[in-house]
Amino acid sequence: MAEETIFTKIINGEIPSDIVYKDELVTAFKDISPKAEHHILIVTNKPIPTVSDVEPCDEQMLGHLFIIARKIATDLGIEKSGYRLIVNCGPDGGQEVPHIHMHFLAGGKLGGLGFPQKQ
Repeated sequence: MAEETIFTKIINGEIPSDIVYKDELVTAFKDISPKAEHHILIVTNKPIPTVSDVEPCDEQMLGHLFIIARKIATDLGIEKSGYRLIVNCGPDGGQEVPHIHMHFLAGGKLGGLGFPQKQ
């Protein structure tokens, strides 16, 4: 079992958050430090530390992340104008919380992705 994270505490209702969607597989809530007008984290209810820890039995849940991203975009009325989905993996990939989650970012033109410069 993965260690408890701030995300599991949000999922379990132990920490208050602005939840925009929740079902048996995923929970989506507004990021407390938004990087765009709409910055929502869509997290798996099952605590999996990173993409490197995914098992075949997680396939439906992980696909569901994209279905809920689409629902959120539709609910916000931005499904046509566009949005960005990001999944970071591990410290070098920018993952800060060891619990799989997808960043949903939208609201106007989004800038670059912050790729490192070539040396």
